Amino acid sequence: MPETFSAESALGVILDDSEGAAIFRRYLPHLPAQPYVLPLRHMPVGELVSVFGGSLLDADASEQLWADLAALGPKTHGPVSEYVESRITPRTDYEPESVERGSAEVSHPAVVERWDAFELELRGPRHANPFVDVDVAARFTPAGAGAGADVRVGGFYDGDGRYVVRFMPPSEGEWSFITESTARSLDGIAGGFTVQRPGVGNRGQVRVDGQFHFVHANGEPFVPLGTTAYAWTHQSAALQERTIETLSGAGFTKLRMCLFPKSYDFNLKEPDCFPFERTEDGTFDFARFDLSYFRNLEHRIHQLQKLGVEADLILFHPYDRWGFSDLGKVVDDRFVSYVVRRLAAFRNVWWSMANEYDLLRSKSLEDWERLAGIVTHEDHVGHLTSIHNWITMYDHSRPWITHSSIQSNAVERISEWRFTWGKPVVLDECGYEGDVPHGWGNLTGEDLTRMHWEAAVRGAYAGHGETFLNPAEELWWAKGGELVGHSPERIAFLRSVIEASPTGRLEPLPSDFDLPWGGVAERYAVGYFGAHQPRYRDVQRRPGTRYHVDVIDTWSMTIERLPGVLDGSMRVELPARPYMALRLIAVDQASPA
Repeated sequence: MPETFSAESALGVILDDSEGAAIFRRYLPHLPAQPYVLPLRHMPVGELVSVFGGSLLDADASEQLWADLAALGPKTHGPVSEYVESRITPRTDYEPESVERGSAEVSHPAVVERWDAFELELRGPRHANPFVDVDVAARFTPAGAGAGADVRVGGFYDGDGRYVVRFMPPSEGEWSFITESTARSLDGIAGGFTVQRPGVGNRGQVRVDGQFHFVHANGEPFVPLGTTAYAWTHQSAALQERTIETLSGAGFTKLRMCLFPKSYDFNLKEPDCFPFERTEDGTFDFARFDLSYFRNLEHRIHQLQKLGVEADLILFHPYDRWGFSDLGKVVDDRFVSYVVRRLAAFRNVWWSMANEYDLLRSKSLEDWERLAGIVTHEDHVGHLTSIHNWITMYDHSRPWITHSSIQSNAVERISEWRFTWGKPVVLDECGYEGDVPHGWGNLTGEDLTRMHWEAAVRGAYAGHGETFLNPAEELWWAKGGELVGHSPERIAFLRSVIEASPTGRLEPLPSDFDLPWGGVAERYAVGYFGAHQPRYRDVQRRPGTRYHVDVIDTWSMTIERLPGVLDGSMRVELPARPYMALRLIAVDQASPA
């Protein structure tokens, strides 16, 4: 379509035109070479320049750039992305009528734990393309249940004629199932199994508790102190194992990770496998999934589950040189449906619709709502679901969003966000401890630890990240491996302080103008001074409730129990150094030292 280039033109439209690209590179030669720019083909070029290159253009140069582009006159161009696929409907004639209904070979366990994955395996046909030609599902019903109590669970094709339906039973007792399929041999197969009590370490999936916190299905509080290793499952097997070993002793309870590989600074190595099969000419077949990729992913999720770590799976992100961020509605829908059907029975899975959704300009808000609808429809468990921003916050009041997943270091806004959305606030990306050149990735360990404590006493949760340079370019934030920063052990120490609360969490408490307090009213209170360094503090509480007083050095990770008790008011001597906290524990409560 004819278009005169302007600041509103998409980057991809200008770069795909030889004259437009030449002008753009003349004014901003460094930008097209940056790995974080080329994936942003749908972004208006004026916005991209102001964010990533504005400091190199004064007002006159900027005005001349747009004038030179406009002088090229109307240009005819194609779409920013040319990949379009028609929707494929499962075939009702996939098997001839001569095939007996329900004749496929069946296998499944006789007994499974509550909140574990029951796996129903069917051995059936494999001709044509079963990934798209066949739909399979099963209905699961607890014994003695009335009409409408069944749970329909979609299945997936797992290669070599193997079809799988995975179900996470929510209750103990006897259960039955019957299959449904567009393939005759897979349809109408019935059976049963026993669900027994959960074993050691099986606490069930995490869900929202009340408005602002989280709990396991068995009632145990969950504290989401997470970390980020976006592309760790796209690295070598040895590096993935080092990541698991590191997590086993780090104290984190959640890991943010991408399903698609990531193309960005310090993360340009080509992965060995991808979610989609690769053809002989190197292109991807978006109607077939790479099963080696998914089996490795499942193995790693299982390992995280054994460590007590939740896998916060990011479905889409913009940092992409392969085209996965702009596949069109049909392939997006197919991908999301397959992923959710395959992984929803893992009890330690969370869904993140996107990392920095507002950089994925190929998708509209209507697209995100449609994709979220697929997740909620296909997920029989109802796992936690969020969407993460770059700058523009998503409307977290949407019913499918269980908690806010925020990129921001504005801890002072936590009260506003809690009030606005009435949901848990998780600052999944408040910055990274490290030494990379980008401002978001060269925080000190002190600053990142401070934000975790400030978030905690305000009734929210912050996330960790680490970006220290090394010769192998194995930065934890991208590839996992090993942690070398100072904040992880101090975040684990914070976790112990939160979990020592009588409720296993901190709620915002009435606070002083210069000292936020969080805890449990009249039972447990933590006040955090942050970067301030007072010599003493006069602490006042309502007379009649007596408190033990602890002075906590959040950086040295020490707790000093003061002699005597607080009853009404007390002057607390402090060491006049930053990152100190006070803890008040009602005398009649358990009193961790």
